Amino acid sequence: MQPFLCSFLRFSSFAFALSLFVLGEGLHAAPGTLKKFTGRIETCEAIIREIQDDAQLAIPAGVLRQAKALVVVNQVKGGLVLGLQYGYGVALARRADGSWSVPVFIKAGEASLGLQLGGQRIETVYVLTDADTVRKLFNGRMNIGVDARAVAGPRLYEAEKVNAAMLATPVLVYARNRGYYAGATVKTGWLDRDDPANWDYYETPYVLPELLYGDFVKAPAAVRPLVDFVTSIAR
Repeated sequence: MQPFLCSFLRFSSFAFALSLFVLGEGLHAAPGTLKKFTGRIETCEAIIREIQDDAQLAIPAGVLRQAKALVVVNQVKGGLVLGLQYGYGVALARRADGSWSVPVFIKAGEASLGLQLGGQRIETVYVLTDADTVRKLFNGRMNIGVDARAVAGPRLYEAEKVNAAMLATPVLVYARNRGYYAGATVKTGWLDRDDPANWDYYETPYVLPELLYGDFVKAPAAVRPLVDFVTSIAR
């Protein structure tokens, strides 16, 4: 693609986002909306803190040092014949200077075909180990295991399994399930950008590339505990 066309497309994308932002219901999110999104950030912070506090679940320091981004997801699955899973999450990226971005909102989901029984809350941390995989989130829905190879990551108690081959895997998956769910035979998980949520919460027309790698928004006080915790464990 020609450089001029690339620049034009980037400008057009931003202009389109700006028009949607300005033509929305208002430049400031309602208090109830801010409370909802703040609650999501706090939930995701609790998930990664609880995982790191459990020796059977914790992500080894060697993996976290390699991370180019962390995605924390909270989902609920339930169904009979067709299991449906839908939830939300946040993504944080490591910038060139080593600092971590504000958490950006994402959507997450999964569909499973096969005999299903029960319901389940699923909490997952995805460790993205290369910048190319992070950029896949810019384009919209990213199918884990399809658009980016993914394997279950080694836990702290099996840190000896952390090696160059493991760290070269684009996505390392750390999941903690709550509840019960039986019989899923085919499943695909996905992550997708949630631009409206980011526009509302950060009161900006910018989208994932600018929020993750730019310095266009000031981190609200409510996101600092999550950013500070990620910074402390990923050194």
